[in-house]
Parts: sequence; structure tokens; C-alpha cells
Amino acid sequence: DEAIALPTDFSARIARNTQIYIQEETNVCREIDPWAGSYYVESLTDEIARKAWERIQEIEELGGMAKAIETGIPKMRIEEAAARKQARIDSGAEKIIGVNEYRLEKEAPIDILAVDNTAVRESQIKRLEELRASRDEAAVKRALEAITECVRTKQGNLLALAVEAAKVRASLGEISDACEAVVGRYKAVIRSISGVYSSEVKNDTQFAHAKELCAEFAKKEGRQPRIMIAKLGQDGHDRGAKVVATGYADIGFDVDMGPLFQTPEEAAKQAVENDVHVVGVSSLAAGHLTLVPQIIAELKKLGREDIIVIVGGVIPAQDYDELYRDGAAAIFGPGTPIATAAIKMLEILLEE
Repeated sequence: DEAIALPTDFSARIARNTQIYIQEETNVCREIDPWAGSYYVESLTDEIARKAWERIQEIEELGGMAKAIETGIPKMRIEEAAARKQARIDSGAEKIIGVNEYRLEKEAPIDILAVDNTAVRESQIKRLEELRASRDEAAVKRALEAITECVRTKQGNLLALAVEAAKVRASLGEISDACEAVVGRYKAVIRSISGVYSSEVKNDTQFAHAKELCAEFAKKEGRQPRIMIAKLGQDGHDRGAKVVATGYADIGFDVDMGPLFQTPEEAAKQAVENDVHVVGVSSLAAGHLTLVPQIIAELKKLGREDIIVIVGGVIPAQDYDELYRDGAAAIFGPGTPIATAAIKMLEILLEE
């Protein structure tokens, strides 16, 4: 059930027991090389080794991995590969049973783990308050000051100081803040890639239809449809959102990407400042029932109820009705082709 929700105890037990069964009952762990003698596996091994070596040489030419990361090249290569793969899945060139091939006409609902995010947040806040009330504040202050001094002077063992701070019950956030006071916080440069998705789906009829609707909207409104992809809350995954952004851009949307860990207030403010038509909330961390109503409320506060909010990602079907009641215009669950989502969005925009 990982594709639609956080795992239940039952599904986690099945996953664990599957691994134990393979380990204990199949003798696979007693084989040194189960694929020995397979020419097909040897050819795949050779292919991946050659392609990996190309990437290693590219990184070496840039001056090593640290320098490469600063230029954003590894991140861009990952996003290109993800966009290309998603395009091949959407177009049907790459088959996945149950996703784009041999799909069930009607899938039986499955039990999912429901998490009350508000209750979890309140519980965590209460635990932090209890922690701070019971610890030695003077010792915590000394430990955090030692961390800041170490970062500033580059003298001493920062990891050891962080361990000492944790021992006197400093929180991870406080330890991070002690470092941030000197070095600041890293902000990734958001770059979009273009042409990768469209090159794989150029013959797809859905993609062509989406482009036609996009052109129709641009002719009607005098500008391209503009969407902001927002990553809200403690969701640190952005590869899927980047793939979606790439696909929308190739269809003809102007796309803005919000940074990771945005609050609903920050996302709504950015959406209004950029004058977008749509906010796409990407949710992979089970926070949609809390965060989507909040961003809709924030847009209303800013007088921009006309900006429609759509939701995509890991959304259980059981949550759809509540999200629609909260004001979501459309919901796109796992396996929705990008062109299909774009068509639905553009139809909503053209009706307004």
C-alpha cells in the first residue's frame, strides 16, 4: 500500500515476512552468484558499467563530485532520466502491468492507515514543551554556543559537539540553528529542463490534445496558462514534482516551482505574486487533508479565490470526497498520465 498511503501494520508485516521467507526458504543467500553464466545479465552488467563510467568521467571533468553538485549537473541528470522514464510510461512505450497495461476496470478498495496530522503535530509540540521544561537550559545553551563557535572558527570536532548537545537534550532543530547562525542554510537552485518529456511522447494523441487546449487558452487569455507546483509541509521528495513540471512546460504551461518545505502561507503568497492560474499541491507525506484546506484558505485571505487548486501524488481514493469538499478542483492519483492531468486542468480553466 506504499503507493497510496503510509503502510499499515498488516502490510508492513507482509513485506517483512516476504523477505524472511525468501531468505530462509529459497536458499538464495547460499548462492555466490545466482545469475552466473547468463549472457543476458552479463550484457546488462556491461551496459550499466559503461554508462556509469561515462557519468564518472563527466564528474571528474567538472572537478569531482562536490564541484559537480555545486553546478547542479547530477541533479539535472537524475531529473532528465526521471522525465524520460515517466514519458515512456505515459505514452505506453514502457509497459507496467496494472498501471498502463492490463488495468483493472474496477479496483477493490483497500484498508489504509489514516493519520490525523493535527493530532500528531499537537503531540509533538507537547513532547517538545515537556522536554524543554525538564532539561538543564544552561547546559543546553553552553552546548549550542560551543557548536556555533566550532562552525565559526572551524576548530574542534563538530560531530562530537552535536552529540554532546543531544545528550543534554538539545533538539535537532536547535543544533541545526546553531550551525545556521554562521553558515546559513543551503537553498537549491531550481532549474527546469525542457524537451526531454516531449521527445518521448511526440506521437501521443493525449499529449497533442493537451497542447491544442493550451494554445486555445493562450489565444483566449493572451498568455500561457501558468501553474505553480507547491511542495508543502515536511515532504522532502521533489523528483515527481519536477517530472510533472517538465511535462507541463513541454505542453506549453509557464511553470513555477516552489521550494521544499513551504508553508501554505508562503505558497499562497508566491502564487499570488506570480499571478498563476493554478496551484498544484504535490503530496507524498500524507499531509494533504491538513495542508490543502490551509492553502485554499490563504488564497481566499489574499483575495485570489479565482486561483484553482489541484492535488497530485499519493492520495488514497477514500480522501477524494473530503478534498473536493474543501475546495480542490481536481485530484490526480498515482499513475495519472501528465497529459491527462493537463487536459483536465485546461478544461476547467477554459470553462471559467
